[in-house]
Amino acid sequence: MNYPKTIRNLIECYKKLPGIGEKTAERMALASMDLSDEIIGMFSSSLIDVKTKIKRCSICHHLTEEDTCMICNDPTRNHTTVCVVEEPRNVISFEKVGTYHGTYHVLDGLISPLDGINPEDIHIDSLIERIKKEDIKEIILAVRPSIEGETTALYISKKLEGMDVVVSKIAHGIPLGADMEYIDSLTLGMALEDRKPV
Repeated sequence: MNYPKTIRNLIECYKKLPGIGEKTAERMALASMDLSDEIIGMFSSSLIDVKTKIKRCSICHHLTEEDTCMICNDPTRNHTTVCVVEEPRNVISFEKVGTYHGTYHVLDGLISPLDGINPEDIHIDSLIERIKKEDIKEIILAVRPSIEGETTALYISKKLEGMDVVVSKIAHGIPLGADMEYIDSLTLGMALEDRKPV
């Protein structure tokens, strides 16, 4: 491509974002040239702020600008229930649904020995510490329905045996309106296992 070096550099930067290919990066770089100085200034300072101001909550490991996140600081939340998720964006997904009013615990990964991720590499120990220190009554395991997710859920369940806490797992199954012939075997198997009486 015969773009000046500055534009080529911007295209390369956009390509580093997930889901952005060559053509989209090119369109984004060219569109950036038409933005006002004010928007470009806000854009660049926001990128810097994301790297310098965002940190992890000291309690649940969610994203925050303070020592603890808004959810952990919210007195109206049910602090006796903790939903265990893989990554911060899972918290955002649950919050968008708006039906869960407990707190969270972000693991920052799932146990995967093949990828060199062991239990001590994710935030399981801090979850155990929370249960010992706080008045937590229920742990909801809301991890991906995969081999890694199942391994992680089973490991956490075993670690919590003997503790005065209820461990539950979100149901995985067939989405409403789905055509049965297009459902993968893992989802179909889990839907059968998680069946409920009618």
